[in-house]
Amino acid sequence: MGLFGKKDASPKPNEGGLMDAIRCDEQDYLIWKWRPKGEDVNTTKKENAIRWGSSLNVKDGEVAVFLYHQKDGTQMDCIEGPYNGSIKTANFPILSSIVGLAFGGGTPFQAEIYYINLAGLIRVQFAVPYFDMFDPRLPDFPVSMAVRGSFMMSITDYKEFIKLHRLSNFDMEQFKDQTKDSLIKYVKGVAVNIPDGSYGGAPIPIVQMEKRILQVNDIVEQYIKPKMQEIYGVTVKDFNISELDVDKTCEGYKKINNLTADYTENTLKTQQNINIQSMQEANRLQMEQLAETQRMQLKNMEETLRINREEGQFAQHQTTEANAYAAKLGAEQQNIGAFAVKNQTQVGIAAAEAMGKAGSAGVVNLGSGGAGGNGNGGANNMGGINPGAMMANMAIGQSVGMGMANMLGNAFSGASTGMGAGTMPGSVMYNVAVNGASTGPYSVEQLSKMVQGGQLTAQSLVWTTGMANWTAAGSVPDLAGLFVTQTGAVPPVPPVPPPLN
Repeated sequence: MGLFGKKDASPKPNEGGLMDAIRCDEQDYLIWKWRPKGEDVNTTKKENAIRWGSSLNVKDGEVAVFLYHQKDGTQMDCIEGPYNGSIKTANFPILSSIVGLAFGGGTPFQAEIYYINLAGLIRVQFAVPYFDMFDPRLPDFPVSMAVRGSFMMSITDYKEFIKLHRLSNFDMEQFKDQTKDSLIKYVKGVAVNIPDGSYGGAPIPIVQMEKRILQVNDIVEQYIKPKMQEIYGVTVKDFNISELDVDKTCEGYKKINNLTADYTENTLKTQQNINIQSMQEANRLQMEQLAETQRMQLKNMEETLRINREEGQFAQHQTTEANAYAAKLGAEQQNIGAFAVKNQTQVGIAAAEAMGKAGSAGVVNLGSGGAGGNGNGGANNMGGINPGAMMANMAIGQSVGMGMANMLGNAFSGASTGMGAGTMPGSVMYNVAVNGASTGPYSVEQLSKMVQGGQLTAQSLVWTTGMANWTAAGSVPDLAGLFVTQTGAVPPVPPVPPPLN
């Protein structure tokens, strides 16, 4: 389609007269110059003679540009769609400043009206003929390549576009050719540098460019877009390289293909060797770690055995000391019992001697009392005997004798059992915890003596058959009485009755 539509061969209407209806009914255009309906571009004066009050219609996605050619340059008014109204001073500030109100009414003024399609997309096909490509590894072997594709362009900044182009001389086909020639130059310039990575990204070998066409497309597009916007004022959309045609029959391609195959094979072998070495190194480290773990476990086991051995020796030592202490305590208790027997024996002997002396003191000469003495005196002294003294001496002797008998019985009984005090058959025996070891068993009587000697306290732990756990001695009902403090004094001995006169 031509930029300005087809020429209508029908007869032209008379110029002048009625108001104009300014609108664009073209379907596919980028730039279109308005002229009366049925006229071709630049064939009538009416297309540049616009009347005040003419109707103006601008659809959405369009912009109507009014150009005014003045001596000091070209000025313009831009009406963006959607707009549907008439040409008035308020809508055209540039026009108002140029012509003022002198024209008035339907007086025409000089202006060119261009419609710019902001929503339109123009597709352009391009083909870059065969050109030489060079692999940086073999710069002496060129490879022929051709590039084919298409792109679409549109106008987004119409003011910038107007600055770059003369709308009055604009030709769409010529514009397409200009953009296509520039695009071919840029595509070729970028493509030849892709193998060495000059335009960013990793280098792409020539023999791989065809299968990596999407990556090549992105690299070229990044360079093309800003260039086309800067030079032509158009936005490139949907840039598409559809084919990268490599001449695989040329000598250069065969050389590079063989080199690439060898390089790929060597790379794979090298990678395999690296993988094997890495695996071996990982296995070595794993074995070293396993050996170190086993060494640490063995060391920990040896240390555990040493600690257990030392703890066992210490426990055995404590048990030995506890048994020795218990044996010593039993010997001391036997010595205490023997010493008590000796002392009580001596007390009994002394008491007997005292009784004997008292008896002799209470006896009088019965013969002298009855023969030569006073008859009354003989009657009063009961023949020379003191009855009160005799009764007291007899009581003391009886008490001492009973005490000695009990003491001797206990002493002999204790000696027969190897301990100080005898134990009755069936009596309860208790074990005592001493320095963390069990000693005993002991009878209640033995425990009583241990309380008196300070070896057993209410907090000492004891155990006997039937008890679930070791218990403080003060909490055992049978032993609680051993720790009761006796605060009462020994009652006084009854007084000896006075002698009878």
